[in-house]
Amino acid sequence: MANDTDAFTPVLGRIPLIEPSPEVDGGLFAAKAFAGEVVPFEITAFREGHDLIGVDLMLLAPSGEQTAHRMQPLGIEHPDRWGVLALLDAEGEWRFRMQAWADEWGTWRAVAEKKIPAGVDIAVTFQEGAIIAERAAADQRRSKAERRMFTDLARMLGDDAAPAEARMAAASEPRVNQIMAERPVVSLQTLSETRRIVVERTRAGVGAWYEFFPRSIGAKRRGDGTWQSGTFRTAALRLPEVAAMGFDVVYLPPIHPIGRAYRKGPNNALTAGPDDPGSPWAIGGPDGGHDAIHPELGTVEDFQYFLGKAELSGLEVAIDLALQASPDHPWVQTHPEWFTTLPDGTIAYAENPPKKYQDIYPLNFDNDYDGLRHEVRRIVEHWIGLGIKIFRVDNPHTKPLRFWEWLIHDVNAAHPDVVFLAEAFSRPAVMQTLAKAGFQQSYSYFTWRNTKAELEEFLTTISRDWAPFYRANLFVNTPDILTEYLQFGGRAAFKIRAAIAATAGPLWGVYSGYELYESVARPGAEEYIDNEKYEFKPRDFGRAAASGDSLAPYLTMLNQARKAHPALRQLRNLTLHGSDDDAVLVYSKRFDARFSRAGRSDTVIVVANVDPHSVRETLVHLDVTALGLDPGAEFEVRDLVTGQRWNWSARNYVRLDSFYEPVHILHVKEPS
Repeated sequence: MANDTDAFTPVLGRIPLIEPSPEVDGGLFAAKAFAGEVVPFEITAFREGHDLIGVDLMLLAPSGEQTAHRMQPLGIEHPDRWGVLALLDAEGEWRFRMQAWADEWGTWRAVAEKKIPAGVDIAVTFQEGAIIAERAAADQRRSKAERRMFTDLARMLGDDAAPAEARMAAASEPRVNQIMAERPVVSLQTLSETRRIVVERTRAGVGAWYEFFPRSIGAKRRGDGTWQSGTFRTAALRLPEVAAMGFDVVYLPPIHPIGRAYRKGPNNALTAGPDDPGSPWAIGGPDGGHDAIHPELGTVEDFQYFLGKAELSGLEVAIDLALQASPDHPWVQTHPEWFTTLPDGTIAYAENPPKKYQDIYPLNFDNDYDGLRHEVRRIVEHWIGLGIKIFRVDNPHTKPLRFWEWLIHDVNAAHPDVVFLAEAFSRPAVMQTLAKAGFQQSYSYFTWRNTKAELEEFLTTISRDWAPFYRANLFVNTPDILTEYLQFGGRAAFKIRAAIAATAGPLWGVYSGYELYESVARPGAEEYIDNEKYEFKPRDFGRAAASGDSLAPYLTMLNQARKAHPALRQLRNLTLHGSDDDAVLVYSKRFDARFSRAGRSDTVIVVANVDPHSVRETLVHLDVTALGLDPGAEFEVRDLVTGQRWNWSARNYVRLDSFYEPVHILHVKEPS
C-alpha cells in the first residue's frame, strides 16, 4: 500500500495554478490572436493560509525572447483570479506559462504591521524581516546600490536597541517597497503548464469588408433586352470608390463558370431564360470548374489586372471557396464518387428545407476523402499562386470539420498569411469548433441580434467567452440575408447596424447596395427581391451620392474612425455600461497608452438607440474606471458623427433621435 501511495503524483503544484486563460479545450487547440492585439492573460492562483503570493506571466515570443509580466489580482468579484494585459506584436507561435511564488517581504510586512503596533513578538518579527532583507542583499543580480540598501535595512531591523517605530519606518520606505515589488524575494516558485497562442497577421483579425458581384459592375442591357456582363476590367473601376469609403477587403462571390443544368432564374425561379446568368454558386460547366474563370468575366490576365488595381487602391481581394458543383461540373463525369448517388441512380442536389438548390450538387467526402481533399488543396494553391490570400468559405459546416482542420493547417504551414472566413450560420458548437479547427474569421449571429439585451449578450460572448479562438466578422447584410430589422426599420436601421458593427468589433462587412438603403424583400423570404444571385444588378452609386441619397459618407466616417482610433481595432477591450432605457445600448473600448507607439491612450464610448422608430431620452451610467479615469472624474467627449462636444461624468443625459442621428460615437479627451 505504501508503494502505491508513493507512486501517486499530485496534479497541483506547491502553489496551485488552475484555469489559465487564454486556453482552448484544455490546450487541445492553440488559442489565437492577431498581430497588434492586446490579449488578457489570467489564472487562478492561491496558497494555504494567509501568506501572500505573486504571479508572473512568462511569455516566449516566436523570436525566442522571453519576457515577464507581473499579474495583478482582479478584485473581490474574482477572488484568487490574477490577470495582466500583453500586446502580442509578432506573427507566429507564442508560448506562455504562469509562475507563482511566495511573496516573502509582502507577507512579512502584512504580519509586522499587525504585530508590532500590538506589541506582539516584536523581537522575532523584526528578526524575520532582517533575514529577508539579508537575502535581498545577497542577490548578486541586484545593483550594488540595492544590495547596500538592503544590507543597511537588515542591520536596522536586527538592531534590538533601535526603537520599533524607527525600524518599521525603515521597512516602510517607499523605495524599499518599490524595489521589493519589482524584484521580490521569493520562494516556493511554481510553474503552470505551457500553453500556445498562435498570432496571425493583423488582417486575420482586423478589417472592413465590401462585397460585390463583378458581373454587375459595368453590366449593360442591350437594345434587344439581353444583358452584357460586367467584367474584371469594368469591376476594377469600382475599386477606388470602395477604397475611398475606407474598406480594406473586397470580397467577390464565385468567379467560376456557371452550370446550365437546372439554372435558376430571377428570384430563385426554377426555370431560367436563355440570358439569365444563373447563381455563381452553381459552379462548373464546359469552360471548367473551381480553377477556372467565367469567360464573361475575362481571362486570367484580366483577373490579375483586377488584383493589381485592388493593390494600388490599398485593397485585398477575397474570393469564394464554395465546395459544391453544378450538374455540368467536370467532376460529375470524372469523379462521380465525389457526390451522393440516390437509390434511383440520380445525384442528390443541395437542400436546406424548405429551400432547394437543384442547380447544385453537394460533395460527399466519405466516398473518397483523400482524393477530394487533395483536389481542394490543389485548387486553393492555384488561387494563392495568382495572388489570393483570403478565402470566404461557403457553408463549411456542411463538410467534415476534420477536413477543414487538415486543409487550413496544411495551407497555413506553407502560407501563414492566408486567411479563411467561415460562412457558417449554424449551431454554437459547430461554429465554435470550426474556429478551433483553424478558421481565422466567421460570420456570426450578429445579423439577428437587434435588441439591447440581445446585443449585450452577443457582444459579451464574442469579446470575452469566445475571443481566445473565434473572431466574428460583423456583416450587416449578405445577398442571402435581409433581416426584418432592415426591411422595416427605415434608414435609421441602416445607420444603427453599421455603427454597431464597425465599432463593436475589429471585423465588419457590408454587401453592395447597403449604402443605397436597399430594403425590399422577396415576399415570404428574408432575402432581397430581384436577388443579385440570379440576375445582373448594376447600381448608380454616383447618382445616389450626387442627390445626397447615399449612406456612403456615413460608412466612410465609420471606417475613418476605425483607422484613427486603435481602440476600435481591438476585440477583447469592450466594456458594457448602463442606461435607464431598454433601447439604449452603451459600451466603451479602450486602448492603453502603454501599448501605443504614440504613447497616448484612446477611449471611445458608443451610445446607440437600437429602436429605429423612436426618439429616446435617458440617463447613461458609466464605469469611469473602465475609461482609465478616476472615480468622480469629469471629462470632455467629442462625437465623431456630428463633431459636437460635451462635458461628461459617470452620469449623463442623452437624447438620441433615430430620424436624425441614432448613435453617438464619442471620443474621450485624455486629461492634460
